[in-house]
Amino acid sequence: MGIQSSINQTADFTAIKAKQNVAWGAGDYAKVGVTLQITGEELAEAMDMTPDAKVLDVAAGNGNATLAFARRFCDVTSTDYVEALLKSSGQRAQAEGLFVTYKVADAEDLPFEDQMFDAVVSTFGVMFTPNQQQSAAELQRVVKPGGKIGMANWTPESFIGQLFKTIGKHVPPPAGVNSPALWGSRAWVDETFGTNCDVSSFRRKNFMFRYRSAEHFLEYFRTFYGPMQKAFEALDADGQAALRGDILALIEKFDVSTNDSLCISSEYAEIIVARR
Repeated sequence: MGIQSSINQTADFTAIKAKQNVAWGAGDYAKVGVTLQITGEELAEAMDMTPDAKVLDVAAGNGNATLAFARRFCDVTSTDYVEALLKSSGQRAQAEGLFVTYKVADAEDLPFEDQMFDAVVSTFGVMFTPNQQQSAAELQRVVKPGGKIGMANWTPESFIGQLFKTIGKHVPPPAGVNSPALWGSRAWVDETFGTNCDVSSFRRKNFMFRYRSAEHFLEYFRTFYGPMQKAFEALDADGQAALRGDILALIEKFDVSTNDSLCISSEYAEIIVARR
């Protein structure tokens, strides 16, 4: 079975995705997503696609990678299963005069023919799908031979990877679902994509979450980041206090600020895979 955790074959992925859809639609993820824009720009530079290349952004959220590739004159199709996030991305594209095709789509069942795209990308998106093997297979299915798959994924050791783990101690994830942070593991990427692809680049980078204070970060995420909002809502007052305390302790561990503000360093993997 390799390095992968055992998947419960009886897991109801349809029900899990329905709950995830509600969670990601809660709050206002766009307010969090826009702070990560630099990661989309850096991925677009690393991918080095030519103008007019057909690029598919999977689980695109509010469009960080979508807009980055569109700014480089790629022919971008942007997909997500949360329609509100695509609308937010569309507003951003319109404000910049960029042309993007938008389509509501499930990353585990992409509504596209085989080998349609020169590149498939995802920044902190496809990693959250519950059926990881299926979504990875879909990325490989829709990209052309010789094409590229580009991703930015939080690593297991990162602040966000540890935040998933911390929340999971208080609100356990659905049975049969592995950690999203597996997508940031080199061994998992090699095992999952190695049959049909070559991993041409796996770079560990750091994103800096810059906020006024630890309390500011926590309240901002609790208000606008749907999964955290739902985690707190699932707990009683004592449980919420315990979760809050554990998150603040984790923030302190990763805070690298040298002034009175907060700067959390969170590692992620910028991955480029070449389809054979």
